[in-house]
Amino acid sequence: MSKGKRSRDPEKVSHLKVLGRAMRMELREHRSSFLVYLIFRLLVIGLFIYQLVTGNYENAFLCLLTLLLLLIPSFVQVTFKIELPTTLEIIILCFIFAAEILGEINEFYIVFPFWDTVLHTMNGFLAAAIGFSLVDLLNRSEKMVFKLSPLFTAIVAFCFSMTIGVIWEFFEFAMDQFLGLDMQKDTVVHAISSVLLNPDGLNVPVRLSGIQDTLVDGVSLGIGGYLDIGLIDTMEDLLVNFVGAFVFSAIGYFYVKHRGKGNIIRRFIPHRKRSDRDFFEIAKEEMAEGTEEKETSEKR
Repeated sequence: MSKGKRSRDPEKVSHLKVLGRAMRMELREHRSSFLVYLIFRLLVIGLFIYQLVTGNYENAFLCLLTLLLLLIPSFVQVTFKIELPTTLEIIILCFIFAAEILGEINEFYIVFPFWDTVLHTMNGFLAAAIGFSLVDLLNRSEKMVFKLSPLFTAIVAFCFSMTIGVIWEFFEFAMDQFLGLDMQKDTVVHAISSVLLNPDGLNVPVRLSGIQDTLVDGVSLGIGGYLDIGLIDTMEDLLVNFVGAFVFSAIGYFYVKHRGKGNIIRRFIPHRKRSDRDFFEIAKEEMAEGTEEKETSEKR
């Protein structure tokens, strides 16, 4: 078949079908990440069936959402033609499973107080990886008219990660305010300082210490202190996001500064796909050939 003929054939193939086939090829490219994906997928499907049987449709929806989220690494690699290192891809899959299935459905956020902190630290790390890879790929593109130094590349990655963290906290606040949820988890404190408690109306905070209980309409809440509604949780989330972002940005800085060195660093840095691993184009060609063969057989 001539090259000119092949270039026209892919137009006959549905974009979504090509994307689906390419993602299946992408999923099977690395055995270890595919095994992790397969295990998580089977667990989520089993949990989805259980939630349907028990009539918990909200958790069933979370299971469906998780199944879609588990496809994100493959979708990104196929669509944007970048290669996620196997280690980074496995971390992303574990993060999704830990947040949605373990955290939300199995209530690990309540059972293990540190669970939310760990996930926000990972979020800062992963978001910095995404921001860093975007800048690094642009830096290495021949179409770019400017190049960022390793330090500025790391700074951009860090700022990108922190921005994602802030936007997420905005989302949590909006859900709590408008839908009555409690995504910004409350914290019990035993001391507060507030200018509203100043009897003279001055801008001087009055501190209350040793708070043992809180009463609402004369009824004790039984929480053993005063209820902080989300502020401490938000600041802790942003702090650990800062830690994760800083760690990855530091790793990225040394990766760019010493390009090509360090096997450990390369496990976390996405890079541009080679042309022979562009599964979207490969799937398009294969499906186009199949379409042509089918049309030829029908003419006969």
